[in-house]
Amino acid sequence: MTLNDIIYVLMTSLLPVIEIRGALPLALALDMPAAFAFTLCVIGNMLPIPFLILLTRKILNWMKTLKFFGPIAKKIEAKGLKNSKGAKKLSFWGLLILVAIPLPGTGAWTGALVASLLNMRLKDSLPAIFFGVCTAGTIVLLVSLGIIHLL
Repeated sequence: MTLNDIIYVLMTSLLPVIEIRGALPLALALDMPAAFAFTLCVIGNMLPIPFLILLTRKILNWMKTLKFFGPIAKKIEAKGLKNSKGAKKLSFWGLLILVAIPLPGTGAWTGALVASLLNMRLKDSLPAIFFGVCTAGTIVLLVSLGIIHLL
């Protein structure tokens, strides 16, 4: 395990869609110890989340005023609102469950978008997203290590 490997895994876990679901198996493939890999991927996955929660709505509103970006912003907002239906009813637990499911279209980035669109406070949404990332990471780790077998 080199510093380049650590940076590579950390940067991979920062990416939307890939997040911890892709970075953790990558870290294990690079022979990182499981506990270190898990911690590194959780940190990497969580780094952009506070900024996303605080800035997403402002950026989307600004994008809507621009001719080229307006339709893109509306599409992103519609996707977030669609994913927020269940989360809105359950607030903390709904957001945690949304983030904890390790499938594409879920995860910390989607959770941050939903929290922003629902105007959830950082102090309420950040813990839900963190525990969701930890849950998703645990599931991915157990599957990657062969402890949980999928069909």
